[in-house]
Amino acid sequence: MKRSILLVLLISFCHSLFAQSNNKADDSLLLEYYQTQRFSEAADYLKKTYPEPVSDVKILSGLAYASQMAGRLPDAEGYYQRIYLTDTTNITTLFNLGSINARRGNDAKAIEYYKKILLKDSTNFSVLKQMGTLSQNAGDITSATNYLHKANKINPTEPDVAYDLANFYINLKLYNNADTVVNIALQADTGNLLLLFAKAQTVYSIAKYPETVEVCNKLIKSGDRINIVVNMLGTAYFHLNQYVNSINTFKILEQNQTASETSYYYMAMSYKALKDQKMAITYFEKAIKAAISANASSYYSEIGNSYDKMHQTKKAVNAYQKSLLYGELPLTFYALATMYDVELKNRLKALQNYRKYIKSNPPANQHSYITYAKARVAILTR
Repeated sequence: MKRSILLVLLISFCHSLFAQSNNKADDSLLLEYYQTQRFSEAADYLKKTYPEPVSDVKILSGLAYASQMAGRLPDAEGYYQRIYLTDTTNITTLFNLGSINARRGNDAKAIEYYKKILLKDSTNFSVLKQMGTLSQNAGDITSATNYLHKANKINPTEPDVAYDLANFYINLKLYNNADTVVNIALQADTGNLLLLFAKAQTVYSIAKYPETVEVCNKLIKSGDRINIVVNMLGTAYFHLNQYVNSINTFKILEQNQTASETSYYYMAMSYKALKDQKMAITYFEKAIKAAISANASSYYSEIGNSYDKMHQTKKAVNAYQKSLLYGELPLTFYALATMYDVELKNRLKALQNYRKYIKSNPPANQHSYITYAKARVAILTR
């Protein structure tokens, strides 16, 4: 039935398109191009059949449509511009010009065309939706929220608009507003994972932990195990005093090697609540390690080197020692050894650090340092 209706519409389109032209296009051939989505061939055929100059609006519309569907956007825009000059108020033409410019990345120009539509039809859902997206791209969050709010009022069950609007409300910490928007949309599409994700964020943010557990489990059962969902679920379990469930949930992140300071903290606190102090300590230590940048040792070592070059020896030693708290870099031991040896004349500490440097398996490209360290150890132990 749908195929028959489509055929009738396409045939009618072809007849109306060329009725006013002296040349006659082959309707059946053109229809075949459209049905098989060979829009480039359709555009070429139309250009050959109706050479320039073309002034008939219907023929221009056919050329514009075929070019647009073929992805020949500059050509399509040119045809629509010629149609626009004959009628600057035609909503269909304005919408196509807005759509083409949006696809070409010219958001400012697209917004201009869409605004002209809204002057004539302030309740045009498609335009309001597009304006929400374009305003967001432009960084105008206030306008984006306003347009999406208007679109949502017109069609509150449309999932894309509801999800985008809810996200804006969440970012603005208007969690109850977000929850209301999502709830209405979910009534029409209970299995929409994007809406469920937004729902999880809203109920989590307003500390509705039983609902958070329910929604997050739905997402996870559907295969949506992104970190934010697992984190919300594990945290919700913790606040509900379901410590074993919290630990088991966060173990998903640990097994995937995506655990964080936060997840380790909640695991540690859960073990502590279960009076398993040994495991609590283990995970607190992991939380501390995760909280500290892996580059902290290198940063402090560089600070030490800078102080050394400024001849501020005590500050340099202090920085190098802090570096060793975050990670034992061979060159840090060497730097300390030479400072104690040459600057501070502390034979014992110099010897200790030279030995630590040698035992730290320094890379082969530090051969000259290794040789020097061994020689100094030999001299300092005499």
